[in-house]
Amino acid sequence: MSIPMEAHERTPETRVPRASPPMNDPAARATQIADATPAPNVAPAPAALFAAGVGEKMRATDLNFFYGKAQALYNISIRIPTNHVTAFIGPSGCGKSTFLRTLNRMCDTVKGTRVEGDVQLDGEDVFGLDVTSVRRRVGMVFQRSNPFPKSIFDNVAYGLRVNGGLSRAEVAERVERSLVRSALWDEVKHKLHESAYGLSGGQQQRLCIARALAVDPEVLLLDEPCSALDPISTSKIEELLLTLADSCTIVIVTHNMQQAARVSDYTGFFLMGKLVEFDKTEQIFQAPSRKETEDYVTGRFG
Repeated sequence: MSIPMEAHERTPETRVPRASPPMNDPAARATQIADATPAPNVAPAPAALFAAGVGEKMRATDLNFFYGKAQALYNISIRIPTNHVTAFIGPSGCGKSTFLRTLNRMCDTVKGTRVEGDVQLDGEDVFGLDVTSVRRRVGMVFQRSNPFPKSIFDNVAYGLRVNGGLSRAEVAERVERSLVRSALWDEVKHKLHESAYGLSGGQQQRLCIARALAVDPEVLLLDEPCSALDPISTSKIEELLLTLADSCTIVIVTHNMQQAARVSDYTGFFLMGKLVEFDKTEQIFQAPSRKETEDYVTGRFG
């Protein structure tokens, strides 16, 4: 298909062990990619990749994406597991953020773009669903925190009020629950009606996560959520992601390979608009099957 676009708990049996952070090879850093041609396409992850009892939440099949005449994604096919953390890594400009934004149709907002192929959410074509419904089910947190110029309470309650149907007491209960889930409640419960701009950068990012969680999304997309944060704030968000994955499917884009190794169950490596390899995180970092992946995770380029 071609779509034009305009302006719960994980058991020990189903949880995949985290990989050890990759070690860099400084001596190899000067090595460059000899061939600038887009990497060969990769087949969808085989069913055997997922442990017994692990379902499929989202699927992309032969997905191509264009900014005008420029193609940004080439034949992406992938299965994203339910209630696990999936990370996408790769050098700048490789297409990982563009792919992330197709999963909840955020690219609809960019004039002159076009997508070909299929993206499914629980077997339903996301391009055939109402876009508001898609974004309610598939929430997103951006690279830089973007709290609204409102109080902390009103930021979290925003989506609930837009959707309607809840009493004032129910909204208050959902706001508290979302702030608890985002590990922010204890820090802000005494100042809920103060401006969100008074929070630190790390707190603002967790507030944005709470705002996304308030409408109970089935999938949460995060586009480099820790890139502008200090190590302490980064650690808190990483701990938060591990907790949330028990009840929500998490997909994160990150430039930080150590972060991908710490928090994800599965990792996909993007290069020049193609998904080169997708496997269990420990496999990607310890014994990748593709040379391009090995070169990247060992620091030979990127």
